Amino acid sequence: MKLNSEIVIGCMSWGKWGKELSTDEQVDLLNFCIENGFTSFDHADIYGDYTTEGRFGEALKKSGVDRSQIQLISKCGIQYVGQTRDNTIKHYNYSKNYIIWSADQSLSNLKTDYLDLFLLHRPSPLMHPDEILEAISILKAQGKIKHFGVSNFTPSQVSLIHDKLPIEANQIEFSLTQHSAMHNGSLDQMLQFGIKPMCWSPLGVYFRETDAQTLRIKKVLQGLTEKYQVSEDVLLLAWILKHPAGIAPVVGTTNKERIKGIRKATEIQLELEDWFGLLVASQGHKVP
Repeated sequence: MKLNSEIVIGCMSWGKWGKELSTDEQVDLLNFCIENGFTSFDHADIYGDYTTEGRFGEALKKSGVDRSQIQLISKCGIQYVGQTRDNTIKHYNYSKNYIIWSADQSLSNLKTDYLDLFLLHRPSPLMHPDEILEAISILKAQGKIKHFGVSNFTPSQVSLIHDKLPIEANQIEFSLTQHSAMHNGSLDQMLQFGIKPMCWSPLGVYFRETDAQTLRIKKVLQGLTEKYQVSEDVLLLAWILKHPAGIAPVVGTTNKERIKGIRKATEIQLELEDWFGLLVASQGHKVP
């Protein structure tokens, strides 16, 4: 699975669960992202209590953007307790009919004929690979999805599905402050089988929490911002981009200046010892 841009624009905060941008504001931001080289957009049916995709779709239609020039990613499976569905408890649904129905809903909401990448949002203890295979095979045969992947799946869960149906992407949590995927086999498996890693919350808790870990990282970053002449968020993304698995950070900001600035993360190469210096600061101890 090849993404158009090394950094993906996450759209969760564009709607009800974030900035609640108007249609015109979304048109403007969509065009701004494209003008700055960001053409892959990440969604999920659940965002905004199942409303954010629809708002984005209206903006996409109004924008006149050439659909072939962008990639649309979405996810399904989470049944959320909210105002738009009659669920009594949060749960997951990966039945054949529900997966197909969810894909059709996302297509309708996003005003598009196909999804470039369709992900199962979170693993369910009741999911069966044969049923998932049936649903995805139908959707691919109908041209409704181009690529299939998962999100938040462990290596064993990936293997369960991948044995029957090739997984092309896995979107996981990964950052300098939460890098367990480097140690639990997730990134090793993706590199081994050519599965595209994507990561949500790529800045971790660095800007949200002040604790021993983030203070150690800040001390190292202070020197590196001078050395590389970039901001802290750019360095945090560059740290992710250096991993050989080819991780694509999903960045959720709607701030134009930050969106424009993060391009620099794709243009710099952290020196090897600087990369390890940040890892050591995060861990609080030297590597084994």
